Amino acid sequence: NNMYDFTYVENVAHAHICAERALASKGEVAEKASGQAYFITNMEPIKFWEFLSLILEGLGYERPRIKIPAVLMMPIAHLVEFMYKLCEPYGMKVPQLTPSRIRLLSCNRTFNCSKAKDRLGYTPIVSLQEGIERTIESYSHLRAEHQPKRDGQSKMHIYLGGGKVADILLWRDKKQSFTTALILLAFYNNFLASGYTVLATFSKLILMVAVFLYIHANLPQNIFGCVIEKVPVSAFHCSEEKSRIAVHSAVSVWNSLVRVLKSLCQGNDWSLFLKVATTLVFVSFLGALPFQQLFLAGILFSFMGFYIYEKKEEEIDMLFDKATLYGTQIKYEPAMSERNQRIHLLTISLKHAHLP
Repeated sequence: NNMYDFTYVENVAHAHICAERALASKGEVAEKASGQAYFITNMEPIKFWEFLSLILEGLGYERPRIKIPAVLMMPIAHLVEFMYKLCEPYGMKVPQLTPSRIRLLSCNRTFNCSKAKDRLGYTPIVSLQEGIERTIESYSHLRAEHQPKRDGQSKMHIYLGGGKVADILLWRDKKQSFTTALILLAFYNNFLASGYTVLATFSKLILMVAVFLYIHANLPQNIFGCVIEKVPVSAFHCSEEKSRIAVHSAVSVWNSLVRVLKSLCQGNDWSLFLKVATTLVFVSFLGALPFQQLFLAGILFSFMGFYIYEKKEEEIDMLFDKATLYGTQIKYEPAMSERNQRIHLLTISLKHAHLP
């Protein structure tokens, strides 16, 4: 809810004209106006995020709905700033997320223009609403309909198999996704949060399924005019085709792991080694967590992480590409410096060889 004073550029130009007129008038008006500092704004304070929302909506984008407190963002900003200080010698650009910018975007920045109004005769000639409309017209090339659209399915939808699971995790069907998330949270609350072991949890779950199927099988075909469809036995049968697909998937995963191990044994692909090492460190970190926390974190990540990646796919991929580029610079900088040193020594030796 922090308030900001924005100024349309034509009002700034008008303020300069007012100042020139006041100084040219001479006399007491010029004496009061000269040598002073003035605040120039539109004189219409507005909530900062309301202003941004108006700009985004004018360009055809959705209004931001997720609100993250500055208190939560500040530690992340300090971490980003720390990483920048470490990686700055290797060419890392100044990050956008810094503590100073968090403070700037979360504070009040309003100014009193009464001095400019009294001594210069300044009043805005373009209102805030009109200024926003003109600004949106000036950046028509940034409208949502002019942005490149993704052809076909997203990368994350393909990675998740492109089926019902992908539709649920990517919130294609919001009702189905919400229902699935509620079921998983209910399972967590009734079985895992209560302190049961993994074996006790699965045994109770199987018991509930068995009781449900037994009662469902003994229900009559019609209850108060409602037809109850029985679960056919074939629903629990795994066809030969499905078995082959499952085995083929398992073999493909195994072969992929073998190819990764072969590549690591050759010692040529450092980026692959970095990915494997990062993954194993992350898995070891997860292994140290209790199963209850791991299950809850998995639910939150599955229903939020995949969705966020799909929406910000290009930005996230760009960050990974930049990280890879920094790694390449770190790897080849020592080699290049050693090579340059050898060339320099060779040049000196050749010069001495031609001396009389």
